[in-house]
Amino acid sequence: DLSDDELSKIVAGCDAVVQCLGHTITFRGIYRDPHRLVADSAKRLSAAIESANADITGNKKIKFVVMGSDGVSNPDGTDDVRSRSERIILSLLRKLVPPHADNEATAAYMSHDLAKDNVKKLEWVVVRPTDLIDGQVSDYVVYDKPQGGLFGAGVTTRANCAKFMVDLVLADGGGSSLWTEHAFKMPVVHDAACATEKKDETK
Repeated sequence: DLSDDELSKIVAGCDAVVQCLGHTITFRGIYRDPHRLVADSAKRLSAAIESANADITGNKKIKFVVMGSDGVSNPDGTDDVRSRSERIILSLLRKLVPPHADNEATAAYMSHDLAKDNVKKLEWVVVRPTDLIDGQVSDYVVYDKPQGGLFGAGVTTRANCAKFMVDLVLADGGGSSLWTEHAFKMPVVHDAACATEKKDETK
């Protein structure tokens, strides 16, 4: 494992840091250590970013993009309240599937510990794709909260999730840019084609 000093040296000079970690979908990946892979990595990386840029003057902020899931609610309470049955399912996942609890811990850390007033050198976005599938890059749409129910609400190709992250990293940091719109938030990304189909079904 990298030491904290080594990690700080790696992120020094970076304009953006992107974390795309997850647990392998095997028995070992789900139930063996590290149970807090995503949360602990977010903590170490954010601390490294702050440390590496502590002596840099000016208003420049380092972008920190973390991949999450729309199965995890935004801790700030802005997501719609889920149905009773979905809350029961999520409660079971929290207790029985460690990676889900890990993603929730990550969201809580980003929202609370890395709140805007608590950080000096970074800004963050947690990207929450819906059901991930393989596929090509296409148009995508971004929402401020999950759409529909816990299951079957839409799909996001891994390519489109990556494209949204790249667009965030490359966006200017001021004015009405994509980054400014989503900084310190947890947007949900869907494939546009699927979103259009869902909209047509409700007519």
